[in-house]
Amino acid sequence: MLTRRKFSIGTGAVLVAGVNSARAQSNGKIILGQSAAFTGPAAQLGIQFNQGAQVYFDQVNAQGGVGRQQIELRKLDDGYEPARCVENTKKFIADDVFALFGYIGTPTSLMALPIAIKEKIPFVAPFTGAMGLREPFSRYAFHVRASYNDETELIVKQLTTLGLKKIAVFYQNDAYGKAGLEGVHLALGRLSLKPVAQATVERNSVDVGQAVKTLVAAQPDAVVQIGAYKACAAFIREARKAGYGGTFYNVSFVGTQALADDLGKDGAGVVVSQVVPSPYNPARPIAREFADAVKAVGSKEVQANFSSMEGYLAAKVFVDGLKRAGGKPTRESLITGLENIGSQSFGGFSVSFGPGNHVASRFVELSMLTGDGRVRT
Repeated sequence: MLTRRKFSIGTGAVLVAGVNSARAQSNGKIILGQSAAFTGPAAQLGIQFNQGAQVYFDQVNAQGGVGRQQIELRKLDDGYEPARCVENTKKFIADDVFALFGYIGTPTSLMALPIAIKEKIPFVAPFTGAMGLREPFSRYAFHVRASYNDETELIVKQLTTLGLKKIAVFYQNDAYGKAGLEGVHLALGRLSLKPVAQATVERNSVDVGQAVKTLVAAQPDAVVQIGAYKACAAFIREARKAGYGGTFYNVSFVGTQALADDLGKDGAGVVVSQVVPSPYNPARPIAREFADAVKAVGSKEVQANFSSMEGYLAAKVFVDGLKRAGGKPTRESLITGLENIGSQSFGGFSVSFGPGNHVASRFVELSMLTGDGRVRT
């Protein structure tokens, strides 16, 4: 297991023709569409991100909105299934939403983005770090978070700095898992290393038995997990029952608080890479702002955690771009507005957008579950 001292090593950071572009602003509203998992094994990812975004949008609306227009975030449940996400996206387009915002997951977003591009609808702040959504460049896609390549690079750096080079990978058998797996391979390849073993789990499944047998038999120093919280928690519990004593590393999409809640005391020592600042550390102004905003809501259902923090930051960046889009924003002027954000700090979280750069951040740091439901960085 990692000691506190060891853990600290290596951690870090033209308007368009036609009426469609403006129609969504009728009745004094800017309407956004979000397709995400709100039920099923990945539900907490969608719920928490949506709650964080809604906290910020509610603040803005309470102050009169943007250009006297209220922001409405409509959500549809896709259960983390691509086919359902496509249906939801087509419904949003039929309803002529202004933009698509905060989609959750790689396999779902990969199906939705081509539709958004075809319809020339901005696709803003998807909760995924897959390179397949970033390359090739699209002027309609804007990413607030760092990539999975950034996350896995830091994880591999951390492990190898500690002298742990026998690294295995447990990954979800879909575009998300494969994106993370590729990131691990790239990071290890730079060091002339490769995974000692790898095994999969199906999306929305916790059938991890065979994966546990495969990876434990390889006796790795550490297992990098590229999955959602239910499957990753199941793998950790079963691997430990099988006698595995190494460490577990996860990328941010796992859902940190959901993973901590699921594992309880079994989560002690589990590491998760993060792409937004800690909501628990008041050192950054954005953390203090977010904590105050959640407290002001006055509901136990809305909690400050990494996923809700990401939703809050995504909404904050979106609104900044919207304010730069002019008094009567269109989809095209929103794109220009987001690009005009340039380089600035959002309460200590650095963001950089431009005409040729739609990836705002490469911030990554590591966190560790303490076993009592808490997370430290």
